[in-house]
Amino acid sequence: NNGLVAAETSNMKLMISQNQLKNWVANSPAFKDQLGKFSPELFRRSLYNADLTEEAFFKTLREEIKRNQLVTALGGFIEPNAKMIEMLLGYRYERRRVHAVVMSLNDAIITTTPKEEELKKIYDENKDELTESIKIANKLGHAIIPRGGGMSYSKGYVPLKEGSIIVDFSRMNNVIEINEEDMYVRVESGCTWETLYRELESTNLRTPFWGTLSGISATVGGTLSQNGIFWGSTKYGSAVDSVVALEVVVGDGTLIKTGSDIQKNSAPFFRHYGPDLTGLFMCDNGALGFKVSATLKLIPKKEFREHVSYDFSDANSLFDALSKISKLELVDACVGFDPYLQKVRMQRESIASDLKKLAGVMKDNNSIIGALKDSAKIAVSGRRYMDDVKYSGHFVIEERTKEAAIFACDEVNRICDHYGGSKIESSIPKILRSNPFTPLNNVIGPKGERWMPIHTIVPHSKSHEAMKKIAKLLENNQLELDENKIGVGFLYTVISNNGFVIEPVFFTPDSIDDIHREIVEDNVLKNIECFEDNLDARELTLRLRAELLRLFEDIGGVHMQIGKSYDFKRGLRGEAWSLIKNIKDIMDPKKVINPGVLSLNVNDERD
Repeated sequence: NNGLVAAETSNMKLMISQNQLKNWVANSPAFKDQLGKFSPELFRRSLYNADLTEEAFFKTLREEIKRNQLVTALGGFIEPNAKMIEMLLGYRYERRRVHAVVMSLNDAIITTTPKEEELKKIYDENKDELTESIKIANKLGHAIIPRGGGMSYSKGYVPLKEGSIIVDFSRMNNVIEINEEDMYVRVESGCTWETLYRELESTNLRTPFWGTLSGISATVGGTLSQNGIFWGSTKYGSAVDSVVALEVVVGDGTLIKTGSDIQKNSAPFFRHYGPDLTGLFMCDNGALGFKVSATLKLIPKKEFREHVSYDFSDANSLFDALSKISKLELVDACVGFDPYLQKVRMQRESIASDLKKLAGVMKDNNSIIGALKDSAKIAVSGRRYMDDVKYSGHFVIEERTKEAAIFACDEVNRICDHYGGSKIESSIPKILRSNPFTPLNNVIGPKGERWMPIHTIVPHSKSHEAMKKIAKLLENNQLELDENKIGVGFLYTVISNNGFVIEPVFFTPDSIDDIHREIVEDNVLKNIECFEDNLDARELTLRLRAELLRLFEDIGGVHMQIGKSYDFKRGLRGEAWSLIKNIKDIMDPKKVINPGVLSLNVNDERD
């Protein structure tokens, strides 16, 4: 371990002089400017971003160089066995997490960690309150609607009826159980993805899918109702694919358990026992019941990461690379941008913002030397390297061994090269991965425009055709878009090895809503233009959005976040729609749970 290696270097009297350290720093690419010369300013800035003093840096550097000398010396004369490798190199894989809290002595005495029975009591009280609320609403005939983090952009929790009751799940935010023996974690449905991520940090475990980009606010329950993607979804599928079991309160107030938990003497450790009741309540957009808790599968963390970014000359080349990488299951997360959305993202953030995030890059790197190199590259390249990039693809690789991560990285490079890509600095995936849950400032445009995304999921074989038809629809309306100063960009990604996501994003110069003012940081809001109501631009955006939805239906696309914006019924086969209505009748006979979602109960009692 670290101590043994340090002791051995001391016994061998390995010494590193001050001149050796200075020469190493002077010759390190991490601290050279664009002319290849050592930059004292870059050196100081890198240490500042890493929260290191010069003394601390040189002390750490001296020890790391000595260890490397020891390993190199031994490696040159003998073939080490597995035990020796573990002893000599084990320190490289160590990760220490320190949480510091400053408080008064009195506070320290009275503050205690909640016991398991106390957490269970809180959970039971929340569950009982929810059950009683649904029973009362059902008796009185009031519509009752679940709300998670409020991140839905498809009117998932927007009421359509007067006198509707919205149930805010923000109090039901506990991680109930982390079962490392049976490899599952159980959370209340109001728990955010960031909270779950932080709670699992002290373990060597994670969920396969571990959060949306909005995970600072998005809840587990809301995501499972709407479905979601990003962290882990390129390899492990969407959010619902990581779920083992649920607890759901249906329309009459009855609590239903799913998965292996339906067996009266069992626990929620396995999903499939009889019909898949867990799947029944997934992606229901809150139409069939209120999710009280969710149990998700756990897997070992993958500590070794690589990051790759490429520039492609056109969308077709980017699509081919994304599809091939998806089919080979090489990366944990990936994202692509068209030139317009890329430009918007570069405007929206700033170099200063990137530098603030460098601390995350530092913490995310196992080696101080590697961390400083990454930090210096990002600081030097800034955003200039994206100026001439057309269609960019960004990839995060996570594996259990360094060799596996390097192999996957080489494969991604080979595929991107094959499809005509040019490698660029991987600052974007590094910053994204090291800061996975950031404030939601991206829900407005860089100048305060109203941000309105829409998406479709198609098979790989239809991605080119779908993009061509989408582009044609927008091209036919380009004159009106230009007249109203509406911009449209595209985000692309893949889900597991079989789903291709195309997400058009509208940026409309129109007034923003209260929810934008609530979630966007004040320092961002004060620096943007506040647009007045722009009804013409708003109407055009909504019309084009509706036309895109019909196009998605025609090309066989499917969606997450169906809510009340997508016309779910129109695109379904009749037999499937009849079955869904019958299930709704059983789960919610009085039609009080979120009427209008999934196109259910919109026009009349029976719909």
